[in-house]
Amino acid sequence: MRARKVILLGPLPPPYGGVSVFMDALVEHLRGTGVRVWALYGDPDRAGAETRFVRHRRLGTLAALAREGRGSRVVDATHFHLEYPNAVLLPPWLALKRVLGFEWVKYVLDATLPERHARFGPARRLLFSSALKGVDEFVVVSEELRRWLQDELRVSQPVSVIPCLLPIPPRDLEAEPPADLLAALSPYLAGPRRVCSIGVFIPSYGFREAAEAVERLRAETGEDVRLALVDGTFARDEVYRAEVLRGRDWITVVENLPNRAVYQVMRRSDAYVRAVWRESYGISRVEATWCGLPVVATACGETRGMLLFEAGDVARLAAQLRRALYDPPAADVARWAETFRSEAGGNLRAFRAAMGLG
Repeated sequence: MRARKVILLGPLPPPYGGVSVFMDALVEHLRGTGVRVWALYGDPDRAGAETRFVRHRRLGTLAALAREGRGSRVVDATHFHLEYPNAVLLPPWLALKRVLGFEWVKYVLDATLPERHARFGPARRLLFSSALKGVDEFVVVSEELRRWLQDELRVSQPVSVIPCLLPIPPRDLEAEPPADLLAALSPYLAGPRRVCSIGVFIPSYGFREAAEAVERLRAETGEDVRLALVDGTFARDEVYRAEVLRGRDWITVVENLPNRAVYQVMRRSDAYVRAVWRESYGISRVEATWCGLPVVATACGETRGMLLFEAGDVARLAAQLRRALYDPPAADVARWAETFRSEAGGNLRAFRAAMGLG
């Protein structure tokens, strides 16, 4: 039986970053359980009655804690209390924790944290150390993060590994795309072979490498291979975006798509590319597998059943992409899709347990 009120804190889409997409799916699965959702941003029209929006930049999270946090269990998927410890938000958060007696379950999704932690200055290192001691339980997205917390930082609190992969309702995978999306995709759909990728227009997400690899493939095969870039819009380098798109009218860009629409882009594609330089897990890789696509991905995060290359290696990316398009490992894709479906169900059960839902 649940003894404490449970609060889930984090972002909802839009914008469509990995954490907000995961949060959106988790909230859907938790409807009717009594879990309260505190959203940092998102679309109020899509939120349920259990969701409230807090203005964290105006200390709204702290005000909400003061009103409702006493004795609660707060599952925190934000980044400003630990991964990027904020000097304004963290100290009062820890002070309220002592006064109100809430449990702090910190969900860590950022694979860059160990590398960045090594470069923290004295002030940030002190904030991070204070946060680390204040956490009651850790949930991390990867075994690498667990090892770092327990073996290197020597934390004494419980650490659970739960990848941020949750079941997708079949109706979402099979839904018909809206007419405006089909219209936006019409140049892409006209191509004989189609490759899609998801991310944002900053260098670390690898849109340039994806475009260069498709360009090589077009030159080598003489085929009009098309590329669709699904832009989550949570970050953007306009100069980089212009460089990626310049002279490549075979690239189609679509923005801020809810996951149901993203699946429709995938289902109308022949291969999926994830060229990001760093990945904690990589939900979109598995979603593409669920849509029946061969996945060409960097050798980080989830890699099982995927065609791999090292980040930045355009030649290898192009070679793997050629294999995905012209000799796709269909049996492997189907086998791994079933494996990931089973694991997603287990992850949901683990999240419910981590929240104290039984």
